[in-house]
Amino acid sequence: MSARGAGGGHHPRRRFGQHFLCDAAIIERMVAAIAPRPGQALVEIGPGRGALTGALLRRCEALTAVEIDRDLCEHLHRDFAGAGGLRLINGDALRVDLRPIAGTRRLRVVGNLPYNVSTALLFHLLAQAQCIDDMHFTLQREVAERIAAAPGSKRYGRLGVMIQFACAVERLFHVGAGAFRPRPKVDSTFLRLHVYRDPPVKVTDYALFVRLVRHLFSRRRKTLRSSLRGCLDERSIGAAGCDPAARPENLAIADFARLAEQARGSAGPLPARL
Repeated sequence: MSARGAGGGHHPRRRFGQHFLCDAAIIERMVAAIAPRPGQALVEIGPGRGALTGALLRRCEALTAVEIDRDLCEHLHRDFAGAGGLRLINGDALRVDLRPIAGTRRLRVVGNLPYNVSTALLFHLLAQAQCIDDMHFTLQREVAERIAAAPGSKRYGRLGVMIQFACAVERLFHVGAGAFRPRPKVDSTFLRLHVYRDPPVKVTDYALFVRLVRHLFSRRRKTLRSSLRGCLDERSIGAAGCDPAARPENLAIADFARLAEQARGSAGPLPARL
């Protein structure tokens, strides 16, 4: 199949954030980085016209693809009818539960994620990380920078903390806007997220850790003293190894974990929902 892939006559729909990958050289670089093998459980999010889908199927022989666009699903069904290895789910990836797809195996998830829902999709996948081995995604370059950002960076925030807690992050290569049709206004990055079996930072209460990170970054310009008032006092913040005058953008992931541990025994709980 050509790089144009399935659904060549399909008009891109803005509401789905559709930009179709059409650069054969970039597709081959992606497949080489993913290195799929027969027998592995692959899931592709947003196959679109099927350019990456076809290249993956030639290597792994079978994969599950989740596509929200009903018209594109019809094109994919038709164009891959003879391939035999494509299982197509017409649905919203933000609502798909990957655990039944995984079964007893761990999934390898790939895709060119729509820019308009990429962050929400990443959080949705993190919630199911226990059934995922690794993820390879094309993302808006700014989002990739946020994911890989270190403490003290302007890009460092909730997304980076939560992904780096769960995954080893590797930015693989740049993908220019010219690799897509229609051409987006931004460049992209292809990156690998390898899910830790045992995260390098220990967290006793993961739900509390998630709430604390969300709470602090919703007030990112405030000090810990101010943001955690009513939950942790200055002594407790200091016991976690943190400066009460620090802001969340300056904390390492281990700092958030220690603050969450202190919050477990505090008299004043964090808000359950923000």
